[in-house]
Amino acid sequence: MSASAVAARDGRVIHVRHAKNHWGSPVIYFIALCLIAVCLAPVLYIVAGGFNTNSRLTIDPSGLPSPWQVNQYLSLLKMPLFWRMAGNSAFIALITVAAVVVLGVSASFVLSRYHFKGRNAMYMLFAAGLMFPLSVAIQPLYIMMTRIHLAGTPWSVILPQVAFGLPQTVIILTPFLAAIPLEIEEAATVDGCSRLSFFVRMVIPLSAPGVITVAILNFIGSWNSYLLPLYMFSDQSQYTLPLGVQWFSTAHSQDTAQVLAFTSMSMIPALVFFLAFERRIVGGLTGAVKG
Repeated sequence: MSASAVAARDGRVIHVRHAKNHWGSPVIYFIALCLIAVCLAPVLYIVAGGFNTNSRLTIDPSGLPSPWQVNQYLSLLKMPLFWRMAGNSAFIALITVAAVVVLGVSASFVLSRYHFKGRNAMYMLFAAGLMFPLSVAIQPLYIMMTRIHLAGTPWSVILPQVAFGLPQTVIILTPFLAAIPLEIEEAATVDGCSRLSFFVRMVIPLSAPGVITVAILNFIGSWNSYLLPLYMFSDQSQYTLPLGVQWFSTAHSQDTAQVLAFTSMSMIPALVFFLAFERRIVGGLTGAVKG
């Protein structure tokens, strides 16, 4: 028998089941480790390269720093322009996340809890928004922002990011809000709770996993945004960190170690933020699929 072995002892028939392999196939783990190595190798190379010297990078580009130098990172921490760019990225990302979460939760609540004419069409409109990348509308957006005199300001980046972040937010949050039992809303109404109070006190806390998920995804997307700030900003004082990397690599093309240090300093905040909330993202997406 494949699933069990039969043994006779004292005239009794005993079924001895083989212990299952709870670790899975070694081949799958090997493939997973290879994919992880492929993804992490460029990141580790950039971070380690920032601790290297230009002469060492010229002689042995793939070797580890010997000795490890911290001057490149220390000089960046003393650069006011770097902190200005980091502040621009943080401001745009935080405002984008706040607007997307507030508008996304509100729209998802209406779509999931109320039945009205055109409800399905509105939901499909948000779903269709996932099929249009930002790069398709970048030129019309620039013309529009120029005509309303917002080009060159943070709002010329924030508003389009909010618009393009809402479809994903609504698609993720709607199943969360639809899964909240109607009995809870009815009980809250009997206790004198208004719709707004029910939304604030009950809906938002119960949908916290989905809200955290969309907040993290939109923060990382805004922090790493490059094309939209490239079109909207022309002054270095307005640059975000992705634009700063491009500017710094051009201005210091001969100082490879410093460029690698600047690049790693630019991506570390988003990377740390993602790793810190990785379980939240997976849990939120899993809940959205189940809903």
